Amino acid sequence: MERPSRLRRRHRLKRRELRRLREEAGGLLPEAETVEEAEMEDGTVVYLIDDSIVLAKREGVLFPTLKSHALEALPSIVVDMGAIPHICNGADVMAPGVVEVQGEFQPGDLVVVRDERYGKALAVGRALVGSEELRSLERGRVVKNLHYVGDRLWRAG
Repeated sequence: MERPSRLRRRHRLKRRELRRLREEAGGLLPEAETVEEAEMEDGTVVYLIDDSIVLAKREGVLFPTLKSHALEALPSIVVDMGAIPHICNGADVMAPGVVEVQGEFQPGDLVVVRDERYGKALAVGRALVGSEELRSLERGRVVKNLHYVGDRLWRAG
């Protein structure tokens, strides 16, 4: 089991920095007076509100964490119960595990991966194919896993 990451270089964002982050994040950043930025040991930049990590940026991709309320605004992919252990170990989502597509998205868009039984968010990823194409695919990778239940980011925040 990996140990939780410690946050480094933690500081409060200035107004100009916060305005830029809001523009980049669109509706993913909740309204707050104070937003802090920090860096994890693996280089992931995280954004905190009230000591809770709500956004992260890795490899140039800004995405909400699994504990963020912004997940409800994103389209979802529902996977079968057999795919869950793989996704929660960091594997990308494969077409055979997808049982439902909720919402519309294009390749490169952020999507939430949910389990079929409870609808719980398991991962946040970047779509490798659009929603229309995904509905007809039977094989191949369809979502690149960016953040999942049990990873360092999830345990840190």
